[in-house]
Amino acid sequence: MKEIRKCKNCKIYTFKEICPICGNKTSRIIPPKFSPDDKWGDYRRKMKKETLYKNNIL
Repeated sequence: MKEIRKCKNCKIYTFKEICPICGNKTSRIIPPKFSPDDKWGDYRRKMKKETLYKNNIL
């Protein structure tokens, strides 16, 4: 199975090891582990919601 990768220079996602736009190497994207006991989840969700309201998205 292929892994999704991201170019740190262009900020695009790709499956290739070399960025198709700039030619730099891409790095693997590893999502954070999920935990139902996430002690910082409430703070992250609150911050995200405030940011969305601030940018008039919600």
